[in-house]
Amino acid sequence: MRAVRLDSEGLAVEDLDVPSAEEGDALVRVHAAAITRDELTWPLDRLPAIPSYELSGVVAQVAEDVDDVAVGDEVFALTAFDRDGVAAEYAVVPSALLAPKPTSLTHVESAALPMPGLSAWQGLFEYGALREGERVTVVGANGGVGHVAVQLAREQLASEGDRSDLAFDTVGGDPLTSAIESAGRVVSIAEEVDGATYFVVKPSRPQLVELGRRADAGELKAAIDSVFPLEEAAAAFARVAERGKQGKVVLRVADD
Repeated sequence: MRAVRLDSEGLAVEDLDVPSAEEGDALVRVHAAAITRDELTWPLDRLPAIPSYELSGVVAQVAEDVDDVAVGDEVFALTAFDRDGVAAEYAVVPSALLAPKPTSLTHVESAALPMPGLSAWQGLFEYGALREGERVTVVGANGGVGHVAVQLAREQLASEGDRSDLAFDTVGGDPLTSAIESAGRVVSIAEEVDGATYFVVKPSRPQLVELGRRADAGELKAAIDSVFPLEEAAAAFARVAERGKQGKVVLRVADD
């Protein structure tokens, strides 16, 4: 299979053996994989490694103990950060992390949703404990995570200048400081400071199922900045690092 590989010399697309699904795993034929900038700053002891942890594709094989997904299922996921990524024609993913792909979205659109969608969901509802009747301010509302949070909290957004019950920060710096001063509670994915709850997004099938349901209801969509073929992974990562990017950068691995 063709796969993107990061090593101490840099990024390259290489021919690798197709991996096999082991206990608890499913082998997914990857159709699209989304990327983030931080993946190229891994410590040397993690290399070589395949980047990207957001995928959409079709189950090609399952381990003998797996019964929650089946060969032929269309799925999407944020996979585990402590193993190889998914920027490849095939990827092994814990089956417990795979959710049904939203039927209304393409594979490219589905691959763009897990990281920003789960970050927004966890920031608002898990760590932020946003309740009915409360108002929330999204700091960085036009960013990759912020614009998804705005869609999720559409009926509960605070008006500009009003004090909010919750501020969900996606940018850090001075805007985060202002949020701490003006909101009842503050959650941040950008910076760890006193006065705010900081968290790192984690994979979650149940939350992805809900995000997919909202996407199919026309209530949610992740912005896509650009799409590159797998062979142009270096150009894709260059785009991730550029200023002015709007939405996710996605690798198209196979046609929908």
